[in-house]
Amino acid sequence: MAAGAKKTVLVVEDNELNMRLFCDLLDAYGFDTLQCKDGAKAVELARENHPDLIIMDIQLPEVSGLDITRWIKDDESTRDIPVLAVTAFAMRSDEQRVREAGCEGYLSKPIQMRSFLSTVEELTGGRQAA
Repeated sequence: MAAGAKKTVLVVEDNELNMRLFCDLLDAYGFDTLQCKDGAKAVELARENHPDLIIMDIQLPEVSGLDITRWIKDDESTRDIPVLAVTAFAMRSDEQRVREAGCEGYLSKPIQMRSFLSTVEELTGGRQAA
């Protein structure tokens, strides 16, 4: 990646408020964002844009975010993209299921701003210059 190039995060989220929150935070910290509400479209966007990180809502209307993550991880062209799972259903067993699906990170909603940003920075290799 060229020096000074912004990193891109694909946000897969069907809730408009969460989408805005995630994208506003990422933008404020110097990341470019791609937005997607549709799980099947997320796989296509990942292939086309190869983002530095995918933030994946687990509870999507058409297909589970875990299934989408499996599809991304099964695809040779996208398997190396880290996936950060976010879900409102935070049970003890959820993190294990998320990890088994291939996600590199897991956060419960409502997100805590500091832990969200530090996890994004960790998974993308550092903070962006705004």
